Amino acid sequence: MTAEHILAAADRLAAAARAGRPCEPVRDLIGLDLDAAYQVQFVNTSRALDEGRRLVGRKIGLTSKAVQQQLGVGQPDFGVLFADMEYCDGEEVPFVRLMQPKAEAEIAFVLGRDLAARDVTPTEVIGAIDYVAPAIEIVGSRVENWDIRISDTIADNASSGCYVIGGPIRRLDGMDLAGTTMALHRNGLAASFGGGAACLGNPLTAVLWLARTCAALEMPLKAGDVVLSGALGPMVAIAPGDVLEARIGGLGTVKVSIGIHSTAEKNP
Repeated sequence: MTAEHILAAADRLAAAARAGRPCEPVRDLIGLDLDAAYQVQFVNTSRALDEGRRLVGRKIGLTSKAVQQQLGVGQPDFGVLFADMEYCDGEEVPFVRLMQPKAEAEIAFVLGRDLAARDVTPTEVIGAIDYVAPAIEIVGSRVENWDIRISDTIADNASSGCYVIGGPIRRLDGMDLAGTTMALHRNGLAASFGGGAACLGNPLTAVLWLARTCAALEMPLKAGDVVLSGALGPMVAIAPGDVLEARIGGLGTVKVSIGIHSTAEKNP
């Protein structure tokens, strides 16, 4: 895989994001090469940082078998979270801010310690988590019609969009994250069901995978980072005017509405 292929793939995705118009997949340029796909992601991450965007964490993707089946992929991935991607619980997200959006109910973890070791243990991951909270991630794709394979979604920052964290925030003490239940409602009607076990068997397993993966790439998770677990159930397509509410057993609720206005207050 040449640097020219990686740069061309990054340029294609960046142009789609700027124009608000989805593009063709990038696997014609990088095949199904995961290393090349992450290099594409890193190129556009570096560009975003140079433009003044601020990295605040990571998102784990493709942790749910249901979502893997929806997208035709079979392993987790990750992308980065920027500060301008986070919205307040109950806030309205302008639809124009999104691209081919779908909603997922997830668990948000906020770290209190760095996780720098490549062989970090489950006990160390648990000890590093400051608190957890319910979250909705609104994923999106720069690739037209979600025609993605694993390399396309990795290159596209794990099909990122924006996210909302609800409450109340809670410590891990006594919590059964694998056994928790999830219901995601759209406009008051149940649209997706699932639970913690749908996320690699346990959302903590997803965080462990991410911590080890990022450490191996020499970009370890840091104290204060937000980590989104990945979906606890199937994705839900959304449209302007929709109101979404996720209820996660033992954690709480989180709500967001999708605006119908033509202007956005935050940059994609």
